[in-house]
Amino acid sequence: MPSTPHLAIPMGDPASIGPEIVLKALAKESLRTHCQITVIGSRKILEETYQHLKQIISADAMIDPEQLSIVDISLERQLEIGRGSAVTGAASFTYLQEAIAGTLTGKYQGIVTAPIAKSLWQAAGYNYPGQTEVLAEAAGVEKFAMVFVGRSPHTGWTLRTLLATTHIPLAQVSKTLNRELMTGQLDLLLESLHRDFGLNYSKIVIAGLNPHSGEEGKLGTEEQDWLLPWLAEEREKRSDIELIGPVPPDTMWVEPGQAWYGNGSKTYPADAYLALYHDQGLIPVKLMAFDRAINTTIGLPFIRTSPDHGTAFDIAGRGIANSRSMKEAIKLATNLTAHRMNLHAA
Repeated sequence: MPSTPHLAIPMGDPASIGPEIVLKALAKESLRTHCQITVIGSRKILEETYQHLKQIISADAMIDPEQLSIVDISLERQLEIGRGSAVTGAASFTYLQEAIAGTLTGKYQGIVTAPIAKSLWQAAGYNYPGQTEVLAEAAGVEKFAMVFVGRSPHTGWTLRTLLATTHIPLAQVSKTLNRELMTGQLDLLLESLHRDFGLNYSKIVIAGLNPHSGEEGKLGTEEQDWLLPWLAEEREKRSDIELIGPVPPDTMWVEPGQAWYGNGSKTYPADAYLALYHDQGLIPVKLMAFDRAINTTIGLPFIRTSPDHGTAFDIAGRGIANSRSMKEAIKLATNLTAHRMNLHAA
């Protein structure tokens, strides 16, 4: 086991802002002092991106690819920056596979994924909902979850939000949620809080599904039918943690907002918030921490983080892509990986 984490960064779709945000993020030398980093992608595209952007922005805002460790996977066909295709989709899939292969053999301890376009994966014949599912399949993991992590620049408080369900239609949410799924997600969350964040005692807030958490069955019966009984059972068997809920979704985010902005909350914020579906969790997260929130996949045998934004083909090559989320993703991956390594060493 190396003394410092070694992270792989597959550069995402090569026609997207992926190469730009990687070069910009790694210009921050402090990010590279606590970990080793290998970029997986096309050296030619990284060099062309660097030379092109030097004409638009200061070269000091980027790292010269000559200073990087790169696993070079060249593209056989020319691409146009900002125009994704099945070719660029296939390339981004190959970059991810290379990162996974190296991680599973112990070469890397974590992966920071740059953005890909799911539609272009499908155009290339790879029918996965996203990178998370590819990582889980390759690792042989059936139970995994997405947690969004953001550290407030105002107070230093850390927001952690788990999504019980992710990329499914809203009409399927109530049909998908059940006691077994919630128990599995809670198990994953508690394990991650301990193993990755070093929290032995946890306070977790769980959202209701319906407006006003169903208002005793008047606005929906899911809370009465199974969510409240499930919570009662979990509280009884998990006496060492604090489970709050089901909290009405429209008020659940008031306290985290106060903790994030530092405007008056005197109560102890929760260690994590468990939202029941995609937008219930991500609308407030993106309002508070749009350029700081990081997606980390829990349940994997290695650390995986990613910026919480997409490919942004419309601004690729213009020098205006914000690399803050990528920087935060690298920083979080470094910290989480180092914590796991310390636990392993102990």
